[in-house]
Amino acid sequence: MYCLWKRTLGYKYKNDIFLDAGNSGTTARLLCASLIDTNKDINLTGDNSLRKRDMQRIIDPLKRIGARFVSKKGKLPLVIKANNNLKPINYFENLGSAQCKSAVMIAALKTPGLTKLKCLPSRNHTELMFKNVLNIPIKIKKNNKYDLIQLQGLQNFKSFDYNIPGDISSASFFIVLTLLSKNSSILIKNVNINPTRTGIVNILNMMGAKIKFRNKKRYKGEQNADIFVKSNNNLRSIKLNPKFNSLAIDEFLLIFLVAATCKGISIFKNLGELNKKESKRLDWGFKILKFMGIKVKKIKNDGLKIWGDPNLKIKQDIIIKDFLKDHRVFMVSVIAALTIGGKWIIHDPDSIKTSFPKFLSIIRELGGKYN
Repeated sequence: MYCLWKRTLGYKYKNDIFLDAGNSGTTARLLCASLIDTNKDINLTGDNSLRKRDMQRIIDPLKRIGARFVSKKGKLPLVIKANNNLKPINYFENLGSAQCKSAVMIAALKTPGLTKLKCLPSRNHTELMFKNVLNIPIKIKKNNKYDLIQLQGLQNFKSFDYNIPGDISSASFFIVLTLLSKNSSILIKNVNINPTRTGIVNILNMMGAKIKFRNKKRYKGEQNADIFVKSNNNLRSIKLNPKFNSLAIDEFLLIFLVAATCKGISIFKNLGELNKKESKRLDWGFKILKFMGIKVKKIKNDGLKIWGDPNLKIKQDIIIKDFLKDHRVFMVSVIAALTIGGKWIIHDPDSIKTSFPKFLSIIRELGGKYN
């Protein structure tokens, strides 16, 4: 893939710019950061699902840098207003959100000075890109609770070539499909295994899986490997420490599904962030488990208590609809149907077009059957 990065003050803005981020919260939030020095007003929107998601979490810190926005209750559509008065800030990112952290880091490149961030641990792809690809002066220090980041603005950087590896979040569906199937194994080649992205592998291994990384290598600061998975019928329940949450935040629907097949009670806490995704995923996890006949209870601190059933047999038809265009709800429903059994009627297959358009064709190649 070929990427062209302009110098921080090098964009040329046209009149009447309208941008559509589709279903991607990452695209919308990082566009807000990369365009804050515009000299023309820019209109930004997204699909129905994205227009319901919170943009205030990046609007607030970007306004401190000097950005100007017009929005209704911190949601899309919004207008990025013309502006040329930007300044570095000290920022405390307390959500564990890589999008918020990255938005501030990108915006900081446009400021004349030193920006300092104190962040809860989250995905660090932006830090690695700045350091190993763009050669931007950046200092990173870690302590027990936070990452401390410093970077200098107004730096020159050049276009570059970058070979993007497989996405572990997409691979996770096939990891769980294999893990819960009988007499199965799979080797998924050349996947990014950045330690801030492999939370689901760590959690599943704590539950008794024996997922292995093979052929490890490093590319421009990132770790890549092949992932080998074998089916396992002796998985165990888990009471998960919330410190792992941010490292697997997009994969919890799959983790809930695995917990439903384990003997014993699994407990997950502090997952309110799931309800701020494309749909209310914590609520959807609860609903899907209920549909499957699993005993599940919502508990305080935005958590779930799941009574697993290794002998679960679904007798009734299960209808999953009204996704609000959430690709992960669709895909986890497919994995549940293929591994737990029963007749599932799953709506909204178009939701995967923005993130994983080949998902169903790969399922069919692996022997999965659907109409």
